[in-house]
Amino acid sequence: MSMFNSMNISASALTTQRLRMDVISSNMANVDSTRATYENGQWQPYKRKMVVVQPNEQNSFKSFLQKATNGNNVGAGVRVTNIVEDDAPFRLDYDPTHPDANEEGYVQLPNVDPLKEMVDLMSASRSYEANVTVFNASKGIMMKTLELGK
Repeated sequence: MSMFNSMNISASALTTQRLRMDVISSNMANVDSTRATYENGQWQPYKRKMVVVQPNEQNSFKSFLQKATNGNNVGAGVRVTNIVEDDAPFRLDYDPTHPDANEEGYVQLPNVDPLKEMVDLMSASRSYEANVTVFNASKGIMMKTLELGK
């Protein structure tokens, strides 16, 4: 196991959580956007986006050899594999004066729930803070190790 392995794992998690917070911010900014994409001659509301995260797979010969020799299954962090759109139905709001209202007076609004986004944002923020703590602890351990050599 590399000396910097814990720092690399924390760094991958920090990058992932920062991207999650960016996507959540985009969702919150577009909570009322009724004209996000133009499809089939009509404007469509903004669709909520979500980040898909999965563990980094180590498919190198070195990782297979380590697993075979000592059974040590060391993680390699996480990575973002995709940003997908939520297929939940759009919200309908009755506002016949709105320029995007249909014949019945209903406006299609994005499928973004501000409460759900705030919970996701708190989760990503807490995870980010935890990984900063782990990163700083790893850095502190390395600094103490270097001091021992004096």
